[in-house]
Amino acid sequence: MKLVYLLGLGAFALGLDAYVTAGLLPVIADDFDASVSATGQMVTTFTLAYAIASPIFATLLSASRVRVGLLGSLAVFALANAGSALSGSLGVLLVTRAVAGVGAGLYLALAASAAASLVDERRRGRALAVIMGGMSSGTVIGVPLGVFIAQHVGWRATLWLVAGIGLVSFIGLALRLPALPATASVTLRQRAQVVTDPRVASIVGVSFLAAVASLGLYTYIAPVMATGSMGDVGNITPYLWAWGIGGVLGSVLIGPLVDRVRRPYLLVVGILGLLTLSLALLRPAAAVTPLLALLPIAVWGAVGWALQVPQQNDLLLARGERGGSVAVALNESALYLGSAVGSGLGGIAFSLGWSGAVLPLCAAVAAFLGLILQLTGVRAAQRRSSGAPAKGAPVAADAGK
Repeated sequence: MKLVYLLGLGAFALGLDAYVTAGLLPVIADDFDASVSATGQMVTTFTLAYAIASPIFATLLSASRVRVGLLGSLAVFALANAGSALSGSLGVLLVTRAVAGVGAGLYLALAASAAASLVDERRRGRALAVIMGGMSSGTVIGVPLGVFIAQHVGWRATLWLVAGIGLVSFIGLALRLPALPATASVTLRQRAQVVTDPRVASIVGVSFLAAVASLGLYTYIAPVMATGSMGDVGNITPYLWAWGIGGVLGSVLIGPLVDRVRRPYLLVVGILGLLTLSLALLRPAAAVTPLLALLPIAVWGAVGWALQVPQQNDLLLARGERGGSVAVALNESALYLGSAVGSGLGGIAFSLGWSGAVLPLCAAVAAFLGLILQLTGVRAAQRRSSGAPAKGAPVAADAGK
């Protein structure tokens, strides 16, 4: 498991990088004498590059060169962040953010696949939880630290911190990571078929809808809680900590459950149900007292992050050697696209004059649609595949029982 924790350190750097830049926008805009909206495109370029490029590169990567791809993507990520820290113009910064997004997306997909291959099947859930725990810890621990450093030393120092953490993980993996087991040789056409696999498509669809609900709403948690019907919250920090701490606990504790539960399909159903309920109860709880809203926010963060561990496990079970890393990359792509779509819809809602207090209910609807898809599309696809498991997929028949 020590190597899995090194992989998790890289994921920590990714989680920090993905979320800290939003908090640095005003400072960076002042530095480049640009508008906040123009500077905000650095988040968009990172997200889109992550979402679009990661499944493409995971598809093109040779099945026998996973270790090279893992180390190469982490090196690209670290160097791109160093380039961002050195950028002298907004244009250069946007380019380096896009490159960092490509490296981040490919690394996380390969790290999940590598973590699963480094442990026996009984500990696969815990290994995947370390990777997701690294991502969520990067948010709850790394983001406040990064913003603090930016406030006292400058925003470039925060990006140097990201690059440094990525470099430490790279050196550790380069020295200790063995040659990973080569999967069966798969043609580009066969890998492309991963996208059209009904089971993969339905699982990824659930992840997309959950991201629209969870990550999309998180973007606007401050203006949402600042509305009158939510309690006119001025200090958002306790609510961010509640969401982040819940995320860390959820992503870590879910691992043993994935390893023990015999019906992971029902586990995902339960997680989606809790996500829907926590989002629906956010406004009623805040109407009683804003402090009561800390509870549904913590549950929201916990189940939102926990969901991806069984999702990744199901994708690896579904595809195994036949495109497991590609399926995971596609899932990560769906998460970032869902986050972008949720954020975009929230922005439209605000531009139309909607109250921020309406957004939690809208997010609950998106989560409920994900629950419906899990109950229908995912279940149906699992039943169809149970009689003919994907070649090379370990114990695929158990995934939907």
